This record gives sequence, C-alpha cells and structure tokens, in this order.
Amino acid sequence: MKKDEKEACGKLRELLKDVVERNNAEALLLSGGLDTSILAALANDHGKSKKALTVALTGTRAPDLGYAQKVAQKFRYEHHLICLSETEALDKLPEVIKAVRSFDPALPNDLTIYVALQEAKNLGIKSVMTGDGADELFAGYSYMHELSPDTLDKYIKAISKTMWFSSNKLGASLDVEIKQPYRDKKIVDFALEIDPGLKVKEINGRKYGKWLLRKAFEEELGEVAWRAKEPIEFGSGTTKLRAIISGKISNEEYEQKKQDYGMEFMNKEHLFFYELYKAVVGGIPKSQVKGKGKECPLCNAELPENRHHCYICGFSYPLGKYLGEADT
Repeated sequence: MKKDEKEACGKLRELLKDVVERNNAEALLLSGGLDTSILAALANDHGKSKKALTVALTGTRAPDLGYAQKVAQKFRYEHHLICLSETEALDKLPEVIKAVRSFDPALPNDLTIYVALQEAKNLGIKSVMTGDGADELFAGYSYMHELSPDTLDKYIKAISKTMWFSSNKLGASLDVEIKQPYRDKKIVDFALEIDPGLKVKEINGRKYGKWLLRKAFEEELGEVAWRAKEPIEFGSGTTKLRAIISGKISNEEYEQKKQDYGMEFMNKEHLFFYELYKAVVGGIPKSQVKGKGKECPLCNAELPENRHHCYICGFSYPLGKYLGEADT
C-alpha cells in the first residue's frame, strides 16, 4: 500500500470510529454490503447498537440475506430478519408513499427501509443507524466509475450539498430516529478533501468504487469488503415487485393513461406509483413563489434552486447539470 493511501486509510478509520461512537444507535439497518458492515464492525464495541435488521422478499434470491447473516454473526449482533411476502409488500406501498410523499420509481428501495424501520418500532427501538451517504461521497455508484478524476471530484462536491435520503422521512413517519454516520460533517469534509483517485481504482480490469473504504476495513470484513455495490431493492429481492406491477398494466392502458394524466411516465411502475400517490397524498405541490427555483419538466412540481432531482416524481437531469454545464 502506498504511503498516501496508508495514511488516508488510517485517518478514515480514526474519523469513522469517532463518528460512529457519537452517532451510535440502538439498532443498525444491515444489508451486508460494505457501508453497513463497516458500521456493524465499528459499533460493535459501544454496547448500544447490538441489534441488526435485514429485509428479504420471500421467494427471491435476496443476496443481502447471506452477507448480512455472516456480518451479524461475526460481530455478535442480535439479528432480526424480516421476510416479506409479495402481497404484504404491495399492501405496504401506500404507507411508504404517504410517508415519503413521492412516486419516485425508486420506491422498492424505500419499501425495504420502511419495513425494517417498522420492525424496529415494533421492537421498541428508538434509534436506527443507516449507511446513507457513503455511496455519494466515496463513489459507490457504477456511473461514477467512468468519470475522470477531476469530473468525479467536481460531481461529488456538487451532490454533497444536496444529498437527501428517504430514510429520514420514513423514520420521522414512524417516530424512529435515524443516525447517519457517513453524513457527519467530519466524514463529508474528509471525503471532499481526499484525492478522487483514492475513491475509484481499476484492478485486473475491474473498477472498484469506494476503494479507500474497502482498503481501510478489509481486515475486519474479508470478502464483504470487496462485495460489488447492489441497489437495496436488488439485495432485498424487492426488485421482483417491478415485474409484478408491470404485469398489472397493459400497453394500451399505459399509453392511454399517459395521455389522460398529461405526464410522460418513465415506465408502468411509475404510473402505478403515481396512482397510489394520488390516492394517499393527493395533487402534486406547485411552486407558491414565482421566480424561486424551477419546475420539474416531468411532473411540474417545484424544483428548488440548485437541485436537479425531483423528490416528487424522481426525475433527474443529466449529470452535466450538476457540473454546471450549460444547456444540458
């Protein structure tokens, strides 16, 4: 390991240990991925965060399950596995939409988090720790791996100012406090200061995001440190709901409803989520003050100034918008 990388690993470990201690919670949402497994290792010595929660959709591969079980066992967590049937999952979607007030296509991710937090509440748990922010700050998403170091650095600095996570709204709806160590100012500042080359590295033809996080904790985590990034919905198996929902809507109905609603939905699931949103939330909020921000080009909700992602419908401008490129 090069000297600069070794020093950065040591500094990151020191910062995260302190931040996790200050943001510790009674339980941890554990996917068995890199980010939450690091938190499991660090929170293990502080006594409070001894419960871990993992969600899996019944009848799916749900790769999170096997990894989470290994991590929970290694670090001696009381592991609560919540198995959800397809019917139960679909029945909970209106509750999730009401909590986040959104019909973003990413709702299967939100559903997984909501179910885990609901179980926490049922267990009398008042605070839960999540891995929110690590992917954004340390280049966990695959599309980031194709950016040049300079562009990656600029992009991460831009999104760090507008990071938003549904777990906050979901936790508030259930009266469960959400602790997010990776969003602590010390971690954000560290992530923005380090060389972007420490975030993405290519080894033997494969690109690894969150390189520094992986190297810093590979001794404790072993194979989990090198697990590929997977969306929450894939890891939990809730991605299967997409095919189920899509099968409920014919092509003819989809095209007709796009015309009826005057909205260019991203896919059939998006339409399905919108109709649930209409039923449990109501209309899309419009801007109350002229000249403040702009309108979402898909749903016409207000987009606050300097934000390029709509929290209502999930529309997102191309990456160039975040980099300040004109006419993108």
